[in-house]
Amino acid sequence: MHGIPSILPLKVSELRFAVREKQLVRGISFQLFDESRTVIIGPNGAGKSLTLRLCHGLLKPTGGEIAWTGPASSNVAKRHAMVFQRPVMLRRTARANLIHALSVAGVERSERPGRADAALAHFGLDELAERPARTLSGGEQQRLAIARAWALKPQVLFLDEPTSALDPAATRAIEQMIHAIHAEGVKIVMTTHDMGQARRIADNVLFLHHGQLLEQTPADRFFDEPQTEEARAFIKGELLW
Repeated sequence: MHGIPSILPLKVSELRFAVREKQLVRGISFQLFDESRTVIIGPNGAGKSLTLRLCHGLLKPTGGEIAWTGPASSNVAKRHAMVFQRPVMLRRTARANLIHALSVAGVERSERPGRADAALAHFGLDELAERPARTLSGGEQQRLAIARAWALKPQVLFLDEPTSALDPAATRAIEQMIHAIHAEGVKIVMTTHDMGQARRIADNVLFLHHGQLLEQTPADRFFDEPQTEEARAFIKGELLW
């Protein structure tokens, strides 16, 4: 991705989201500038997944602003992708799932097979190509979902709890994919409940609680010297209410 005009930085200002007058995201502001790995953490109900969905454009804010301000921001819709906690697989082969995603993204028909095959090969998924996607294991489906997102050539990849339901071996495989994609220059923005995973992956941390952003800091500082009482309690594994 180096040398290609970027959609970054992403500037989020006073972001709010409410459902039936209940405020779920409460005036969050932050900026994401570079290709570092940003991990969003916090207890259940903190607003982590909502924040990702708002930034990706799946939900419309009830207040505030989300602005992609980089030199390539005029083509922003095709420059970021998202992988969900439970990926949706179409009733077709793994390869056909990738080709369909490329079709929806507007990729030229002639390019789709080659890009799908390249994504499968890049992540060692060739042997799954002709298997029905819905018969794959949870870990295989998640790896396929990430390969499908990578095939779209995003500059920013949003990952929502990508390993929450997976065993240690599958989790390790997903983390290896994340590291490889980051090494290629893709900005990773990810949520996780796994503090060990956050320590392994994060370059910087956004800590949310009750829909508010309490800390945004480099990961080593957050884990070694959290600045708020809530963050200190969270790192210790204490329940937050």
